[in-house]
Amino acid sequence: MQYLVAPAIGGLAFVAVAGYLLGSIPFGVLITRAAGTGDVRNIGSGNIGATNVLRTGRKDLALATLLLDAGKGAVALLLARWLFNSDLAGAIGGGAAFLGHLFPIWLKFKGGKGVATFYGLLLAAHWPLGLLAAAIWLLVAFGLRYSSLAALVSAACAPVLAVLPLEMLGLPAPNPVAALALFTAVLIYIRHHENIGRLVKGLEPRIGAKKA
Repeated sequence: MQYLVAPAIGGLAFVAVAGYLLGSIPFGVLITRAAGTGDVRNIGSGNIGATNVLRTGRKDLALATLLLDAGKGAVALLLARWLFNSDLAGAIGGGAAFLGHLFPIWLKFKGGKGVATFYGLLLAAHWPLGLLAAAIWLLVAFGLRYSSLAALVSAACAPVLAVLPLEMLGLPAPNPVAALALFTAVLIYIRHHENIGRLVKGLEPRIGAKKA
């Protein structure tokens, strides 16, 4: 029995480490440096995500960062799930990649806020859940024009949607996927604590708002 359990634990540990290292790749930093626009951490909010990369004035770099940040979470999850034929392994690999993006070892654990990686994970883990979460983001973002609020509302809804018995919408999601949605949602709230403070005070900038 111990012989059978040990490889599984070792395999999951490997998935976690590999997922974390993949998630730690700071594409926003690498892309902006390669394009000659400088270090994105010295621009705007100092964040390494696509929203701050957009502040360089390069929409192409922002789009590339968005896709790569979403993709690394999806790849980590899909590879882990494929290797072990297990939603649990996928959730661990994807969750570790999410941690890597938020707290990358290469940048002294100062990473992004995880929104793009969050949607990449959900779409890869359970695409109906990912689409619903993305739809909520779009509704809030276009309705109220707050990107951070859209992410927060969407993240809060994702774990709730994951457990609803909505067969016509492909739900509920497997338990590991629901746990992943909850785990990532909590971390998104932690990483958005400054945005939450500004939202409460009415100081959060709206999408498309021009600086004074």
